[in-house]
Amino acid sequence: MNDIVYNLAFDFGASSGRLMLSKFDGEKIDVEEVYRFPNEPVKIGQTLYWDFLRLFHELKNGLKLISKRKIKISSIGIDTWGVDYGLLDKNDQLISNPIHYRDQRTNGIIKDVEKILPLEKIYNVTGIQFMEFNTIFQLYCDLTRRPELLNNARTLLFMPDLFNFYLTHEKYNEYTVASTSQMLDAEKKDWAIDLIKKLNLPEGIFQKILMPGKIIGYLSKEIQEETGLSDIPVISVGSHDTASAVAGTPIENGSSAYLICGTWSLLGVESESPIINENTKKYNFTNEGGVEGFIRLLKNINGLWIIQQLKQSWNSSGIKIGFPEISQMASKAKHEEFIINPDDKLFMAPLNMVEAIKQYCLQTGQGLPEEIGDIARAAYNGIVEQYRNCVNNLEEIIGKDIDTIHMVGGGIQDKFLCKLTADTTGKTVVTGPIEASVYGNSIVQFIGLGFIKDLKEGRKIIKISIEQERYSIFN
Repeated sequence: MNDIVYNLAFDFGASSGRLMLSKFDGEKIDVEEVYRFPNEPVKIGQTLYWDFLRLFHELKNGLKLISKRKIKISSIGIDTWGVDYGLLDKNDQLISNPIHYRDQRTNGIIKDVEKILPLEKIYNVTGIQFMEFNTIFQLYCDLTRRPELLNNARTLLFMPDLFNFYLTHEKYNEYTVASTSQMLDAEKKDWAIDLIKKLNLPEGIFQKILMPGKIIGYLSKEIQEETGLSDIPVISVGSHDTASAVAGTPIENGSSAYLICGTWSLLGVESESPIINENTKKYNFTNEGGVEGFIRLLKNINGLWIIQQLKQSWNSSGIKIGFPEISQMASKAKHEEFIINPDDKLFMAPLNMVEAIKQYCLQTGQGLPEEIGDIARAAYNGIVEQYRNCVNNLEEIIGKDIDTIHMVGGGIQDKFLCKLTADTTGKTVVTGPIEASVYGNSIVQFIGLGFIKDLKEGRKIIKISIEQERYSIFN
């Protein structure tokens, strides 16, 4: 292949969205950021919403910018966070802005569901880690607390499905993001209808499952007229951003783990089939869908969200400090021993992260961290200690040693975090790419159109397209 091929990857994260242009010359892929925009949730009353209308407006703005460049685009793919969804009525109108997974309405809801359906049964079918914001619990909240929404709903679309629908008028539930719902049968890769019926959820709202690499549809005439683009195909990528990030990680062998390091930390391994047993249940591991039918056996860890919120808390109090300074101060902390449990509910959505860490350290008998470096170090120590525990648990589950952690995402720009991860886990850490979800999104599009053979070839292309760094306990 000698011709240059371009595609567009929309990557929506918890704090921003961006449009990336991928250029493939047959050997290497180059990615370019074309447009970036904020993703700012909106709180109305007691409810925290995603501003979907604004996000879709920004998506179209990005497409208009591309149209002006007169580049022939082969396809478009969209990935976003998991679990959240929009509901459409009988006229395909959006009933309500989608609610943010950090909204408080699901607090304690797991206990309500457990009265109807044993949690063990849910896990044995879905293999998904229990978290209060999983779709199954959000929908049960809708059923019990705002039933008028579900009464009027005819379609459920996860966030990437929702964007795709308004681009193409086609309705599907993409496999990787549907798997985060805790309502998908992990073995059958289809809806766990028995679970859905037991909870009295309306089974008719769920759509046909579409696997990554398939054409969903083409830009509608309205979108073509508004943006100036042609009838470009929209492809189902690993539309859960973690699935795209794992696809975009140049994993070397079966003894490698991946660590997607962003707002959340996702640490796990690829498996050819679900692993659902007493150990995965005990350690609360999740079996999410991956590209080419792989299972992402992983653990969700409340990662750099804590560092982001620390920065926000200090900035709000008049201390102007950026991430590089926070990292540097943490690396030189006077008191290196402070540590938190990042998965403690105290750190899920506190009003002030600095005060939350102080409170945690006092409550756990560690004393009071007061300096910026000490407070930040408590967060870093807690995050990497969770990495260590997770790796140890993974080794027990899969029955073999993990020798390498492939660390990708924005967090790899923090070299102190990378080195601390290697030191604490005792594993070699290989970093890159930063834009793993974009690379993964792009190669699945290229695979779907036949420009790349398969995931294995795509990862080889990514590896020679980027620079990587290695960290170990020996350097």
